[in-house]
Amino acid sequence: MPVVVKADKLTSIVTDLLIGAKASKEEAACVAKGVVLANLTGHDSHGVIAIPTYIDRVDKGHIVPGAPITIVQESATTTVVDGNWGFGFVVAEHAMKMTIEKAKKSNVAACTILRQSHVGRVGLYPIMAAEEGMIAIMTADSGRSPKAVAPFGGAEARVGTNPLSIAIPSNLPGAFCLDMATSSVAAGKINLAIAKGTSIPTGWIVDKDGNPTTDPNEFKKGGVLLPLGGEEGHKGYGLSAMIEILSAILPGLGFGVDPTGRHNDGCFIACFKVEAFRSLDTFKQEVTEFAQYLKATKKQKGVNEIYYPGEVEYLKQQDRLAKGIEVDDKTWAQFKELGAKYGIADRIVA
Repeated sequence: MPVVVKADKLTSIVTDLLIGAKASKEEAACVAKGVVLANLTGHDSHGVIAIPTYIDRVDKGHIVPGAPITIVQESATTTVVDGNWGFGFVVAEHAMKMTIEKAKKSNVAACTILRQSHVGRVGLYPIMAAEEGMIAIMTADSGRSPKAVAPFGGAEARVGTNPLSIAIPSNLPGAFCLDMATSSVAAGKINLAIAKGTSIPTGWIVDKDGNPTTDPNEFKKGGVLLPLGGEEGHKGYGLSAMIEILSAILPGLGFGVDPTGRHNDGCFIACFKVEAFRSLDTFKQEVTEFAQYLKATKKQKGVNEIYYPGEVEYLKQQDRLAKGIEVDDKTWAQFKELGAKYGIADRIVA
């Protein structure tokens, strides 16, 4: 049975494990905050299940704790950030904060990021800007890391899951935020199904021979994710290709696969200050009313509720803050092993 852990306790456990892996207290706290928030909002594929992988990448030298964040070039409205293989959560948060500050002064700002590790749930970062009265867009790509998604009609991986997130300021209780992969699902959802020993829906992946399958283990045997859209997958594929250009080619990561297999999230960020276009208060209220208008739509048979983008995550967060977060048996066992390795086994308790 999964272990149920309160969010603050789980954050403390993850922080301690990362410090054991030589992350600084500040880096560990940033990563722990990001992964636990992913679990809280229902994105378990980007949650604490990823921590053993991150620690393995630290051990291999693929993630460099304490890496400096450097500016390759910049202007009043643009920045190119080199993460020097640091924790993606730390680099991306820093880059978003810089972009927000530039947009405050110049109304719009954009940034690219290269040479950083996995950034987690992409929606985490545009929401930071929305809370500052800005519309924010962020795209991400795995650079020249091993790919997971086939082009439309293909049976071989050529692009990443290439997520897109857009966040909008509002007066809603939860963020009005789109956060989506341009593949059928995020690769982490396949790994989560493997960890839980469950099957997956038809249309998520094909096996190494291009045949549809519901067995998530086929993904590890050479299978590939399909682009978003099913029979209309050319749309998800088109989005994915554009995001690959914005997040990999524009930052200077290139395309294809680096034979070292080092994971390398590239990102593109753009922020727009709402007040450069109209009153922020008026805009936020109209977005709120728009969400209410959407929710008031006549429902199809069998549908209990219509949600605005981001509302499901908000409701899930409130529920899990109260009830706790389920950690699958495999991940909890890995936490126990790592705790013993770092001499903190007594801290790995629910």
